[in-house]
Amino acid sequence: MNIDIIDTAADMTRVFDAAPEHRRDLIRHMWSPMVGMYHFIPGEIDMALIHQQNFGFPDSCPTEALREGLDALIQANAWGRMRHALERGVESLKTANPDLCVPDLKVLLLLGDPANGHFMEEVQGLSAFGGISGYIAVTVWPTDEVLNRLEAIVVHELHHNVRYSPGGVVWDPATVTVGEHVVAEGLADIFATELYGQDGYTHFVDDHTRDDDRVLAKVTSGLQVTGMQDFAAWVLGDKIARLFGADPVGLPTGAGYAAGVRLVGEYLRLHGGTAASNVHALAETILSDVLPRLGLGNE
Repeated sequence: MNIDIIDTAADMTRVFDAAPEHRRDLIRHMWSPMVGMYHFIPGEIDMALIHQQNFGFPDSCPTEALREGLDALIQANAWGRMRHALERGVESLKTANPDLCVPDLKVLLLLGDPANGHFMEEVQGLSAFGGISGYIAVTVWPTDEVLNRLEAIVVHELHHNVRYSPGGVVWDPATVTVGEHVVAEGLADIFATELYGQDGYTHFVDDHTRDDDRVLAKVTSGLQVTGMQDFAAWVLGDKIARLFGADPVGLPTGAGYAAGVRLVGEYLRLHGGTAASNVHALAETILSDVLPRLGLGNE
């Protein structure tokens, strides 16, 4: 398999240096290798809009902060570190699953919008997606915490990518449940910890949320919910749900991640194995085993 880390350092430099009227087209060019990630969207796709929806940096006149952010990524060897992490992650997955087929990957890393309060404060400089086979997009603001977690961030997305690649779990928008999303986040976070220790846990989930039994009970009450428009509230929390126009359900940011780690962690404790070896484990298998043991169920 091939890992194609797109040279977005050069791409972003070209955007920042260009006249304002040319920047949007340069952003479209930067995103063009990722167009296959959106194969499910009918009609022509404006990749500049995709950039904006992923909290990408604004195409208005670049501020000094954007140039400093890019320099921070370059100085941190972000692209090289992500490649090494992905190679290590693939090796771990294939060692645990010798017959596993890992897709070729296109990986895009870019700066987010430092003026976006939600991006900077609520998700603490991170928006990433790896759920479409063969593509990983990571938007960051290079805080110390994000820079320290670059490897963990990208292998988290790698686990999702392999889970939903051909031969793995099928994500059917018509039937997929909150339970599948929660289990997938738990598996991906634990996989990242198997490789990178405590840095593997998604950093916008606070310790109180991770340990709160009321949060776990509330999330498990919604595991059978279908309809992806409702997933944000159950998995990402109320504040993010409101941003996407979904109804809140009374959960803090990252609640589904926290619940997923606890549920998957309990399953691995009971049965052994790793998040790597369980990359294709069915959510219903994990949940039907773990929920009764924890005295939890679906309302």
